[in-house]
Amino acid sequence: MKRTPFLLSACGRAPVAVSEESRCDYYRDGMIIVPADCFMLLFIESESRSDLGAAMSEARLNGCESMNENERTASQKICLEPGGGIERLLEIMRRLRDPVSGCPWDVEQDFDSISTYTIEEAYEVEDAIRRKAWNELASELGDLLLQVVYHSEIASEKGLFDFKDVVEAISDKMVRRHPHVFGTDQRRSADEQKKHWEDAKFKEREEDKAAGILSGIPAAIPALIRASKLQGRAARVGFDWPDVAGVLEKLEEELTELDEARRSLDSDRIAEEFGDVLFTAVNLSRHLGIDAEDALRRANKKFSDRFEQMEELLNARFQEQSFRKATLQDMEDAWNATKG
Repeated sequence: MKRTPFLLSACGRAPVAVSEESRCDYYRDGMIIVPADCFMLLFIESESRSDLGAAMSEARLNGCESMNENERTASQKICLEPGGGIERLLEIMRRLRDPVSGCPWDVEQDFDSISTYTIEEAYEVEDAIRRKAWNELASELGDLLLQVVYHSEIASEKGLFDFKDVVEAISDKMVRRHPHVFGTDQRRSADEQKKHWEDAKFKEREEDKAAGILSGIPAAIPALIRASKLQGRAARVGFDWPDVAGVLEKLEEELTELDEARRSLDSDRIAEEFGDVLFTAVNLSRHLGIDAEDALRRANKKFSDRFEQMEELLNARFQEQSFRKATLQDMEDAWNATKG
């Protein structure tokens, strides 16, 4: 059991863990430097940093009142004045998460509840880019940045890491993986750099003795993307078809097995074989140099566009309730008419 020192600020912010390990600004030369707005220094016993969250929240609620007028004015100035950059956003998030005077909904959120929004915001950024909606992109990127700030603030409250640690980690990674820019390596082409990037990641996983070949591929990413990444990792160690012909043969084999499963009427077996077909189809796309997710997205759009055109043709012919009046042959004729 270790005793971690915390500073409680009179402004109602989250307690700050003071330790050399966390590189806290208040730790200097083995001594705790108490800032002017600190009114309490306490020690919380915990097994690990991950156990500190509940104790920190309790200490904060028991020890902190709302901020005084001067501190509130200073915080309001940061939050409300434009041009404050990232510090403004960080202060806004701290205020939103304040259990005394913050937003109840924001205070209730945790890693799990916010993660869904993080994925959603990433997709909205991608959607704006694909639509070339440049007037929306800055706002969508801001929404995504807010998610990073949100997770960082929650982590800071739990004594895990803070926004500075996030920035430091990605900065170190970029420098480490670009020795041709920040080191003495020769400048590479884009293709050479992509290969170097993958080689660097592979080397890092090799150095991590606990990590397997497929470690670190998130389970939550879209299944087509994850399948491609799994196959790419396996291919790096030689577990791959030597050419496209082998993958095509495998796809035919999987389709035959799916048909056999369909005849068995075993739903679990059908689902398993259908999954094998999809997995092999992704492997084929990888060998053809095609992004399976992007190819399916294009197919979705093509279907959507043609269906809307078909709907317009049927509406012109049957007026109201066109789909109720139209036969399958009518729909097929209209569908074929959209091909031109």
